[in-house]
Amino acid sequence: MELTELRVFLRVASERSFSRAAMKLHRTQPAVSQAVRRLEESVGERLFDRATKDATLTDAGRLLRDYADRLLRLSEEAEAAVKDLRDLRRGRVLIGANEASVHAVLPLIQRFRDAHPLVHVDVRRIPARQIGAEVAQGSLDFGVLTFQPAEPRLGSIILGQDELVMLVHPTHPLGQTREVTLSECARQTVIAHNDPSHVRDRVLRLFEQHHIPANILISLPSLEGIKRAVAMQMGVALLPRRCAESEIARGELVALAMPEVRIRRQVRLVYRRGGERSHASTAFLTIVEEKKKAAS
Repeated sequence: MELTELRVFLRVASERSFSRAAMKLHRTQPAVSQAVRRLEESVGERLFDRATKDATLTDAGRLLRDYADRLLRLSEEAEAAVKDLRDLRRGRVLIGANEASVHAVLPLIQRFRDAHPLVHVDVRRIPARQIGAEVAQGSLDFGVLTFQPAEPRLGSIILGQDELVMLVHPTHPLGQTREVTLSECARQTVIAHNDPSHVRDRVLRLFEQHHIPANILISLPSLEGIKRAVAMQMGVALLPRRCAESEIARGELVALAMPEVRIRRQVRLVYRRGGERSHASTAFLTIVEEKKKAAS
């Protein structure tokens, strides 16, 4: 059953005439008759009563007319939906990021949304160790990482630099200094994230190597909670600077360098090389590349 035959059938049914249908379709009457005949052979039933002067539908014809209307509407909706994807009037970009790295991709999302406001950008919280594999297998369009993943099919674009700092309240005794030592940090109440991470492990190893207690006395499940606790003067926190740029700019928190730690990282957007890519993800990657080129 072909859609073109269904269109011919519906035109004959609405015009109640093979000749008028042929004129409206800009086809010959024999071509219209053949299309209807092929459709009748396909369904195994007569669709028009040939004994009448006008094109009167049989019971089977009336039944098929309802289904044909629905099928053609669905076909038109499908064509429109695909066109919307191509024209970026719908679609989705799926990005994987952990809580600390999501800040790096927000300016890109803002720029993308300005250009394509109808496309859904979905950022999912995924552990960094899983992101490379999920991008490689196509479960994610992009990932945000602070290291180059091992998967060979992945490309990456550097989004910026980040470093670990100690965050304190502006009125904290160390608030007027520019940097802090591990020993000074150990004398503070440290507020930490209770999720395991590569950076957390590295910091704890540094404390162990220097035989200094980390003094983690408060553990919280979110970065926002940690920053809020520091702002409430409950303690200090060791976090990537990028996570608190807004609070630092507003003077709500102060960032102190830690020369003994020196964990500086490149934040990068990773993507799969080759293979099929959606129109939306292609447009997102183009915006990232354009921003990178403009900054260089």
